Amino acid sequence: MVASRLCQLSSRCAPSQVTQQLALTSRFSLITQNFDAFSSCPVARANLLLGGILEESKCPDIIFLQEVTSDVRTSILGNPKVREAFLVTDAEDQTLFERVPFANMTLLSSKRFAFDSELQKEEDGVERGEKFMLGPVSRVKLPSKYGRCALSVDIIPPSTPSTTCRLVNVHLDSLGDTLPYRTEQMEILANLLREPGCGGGLIAGDFNAISPEDHALLEKNGLVDAWVALHEKKGLDGATWGVGVKRRDGLGPGRLDKVAMLGVDATDMEILRPGLSEVSKPGEDSGYIPCSDHYGLRLTFTV
Repeated sequence: MVASRLCQLSSRCAPSQVTQQLALTSRFSLITQNFDAFSSCPVARANLLLGGILEESKCPDIIFLQEVTSDVRTSILGNPKVREAFLVTDAEDQTLFERVPFANMTLLSSKRFAFDSELQKEEDGVERGEKFMLGPVSRVKLPSKYGRCALSVDIIPPSTPSTTCRLVNVHLDSLGDTLPYRTEQMEILANLLREPGCGGGLIAGDFNAISPEDHALLEKNGLVDAWVALHEKKGLDGATWGVGVKRRDGLGPGRLDKVAMLGVDATDMEILRPGLSEVSKPGEDSGYIPCSDHYGLRLTFTV
């Protein structure tokens, strides 16, 4: 497990302390989005995707991003809205991309989360003491063909500071031949939510679930699949990848992106279709490509 940090880009990091006690049932919104590192114009596409997320009428409290390249990370850290309103993992880490082409990033709204109680202010409709405190942030190395890890952030309810809720941003191994890796990865991730002092939480991101065996892994590890819990009876397949695309490898649309839960309750979930990004072609009219090959997910949940 590698220690990491959350920083507000306009201020210094501070250690987590909890001194407030307030009984609350808290509702949060999360968006998870794979940025698609390998298609052309990654920075331009990422800027459009992130802009759409930040411009939503209900800007999420938590943003999980996968396949963030070094250049895209630099762009995110320079985004004025991100700098103003979010705490960002690894903002000062220059070793994030050693031996890997991309990484995960997590953004947490500074309206809902704070480093310690002294940073809380009576503003933006949030009363003093209502923000969740931030606990340890870490990158958990996973057995992986591709050097994948899980980005874990602990949030601490002001009403029960002895118990944490864990938010885990994941990008599991890709392709069919790595199912044994994904099986082991899911077992490790599920155990993260059951560690002493952890009251559960959620695991969200790109699970690369391309087989029936993949879709059985959540239940096998005692986790709740948020999409299944909310939409299974409606017959919605929830595909987030390969939608409307004919692939030479024969893979059809799939629900590769998921949210797995333990001890939290999902109240609403929807799929976010990415827009199009203009791509210049020398000597030809500009064309358009999807901003990502993955659809995003928005989840509302209570802790």
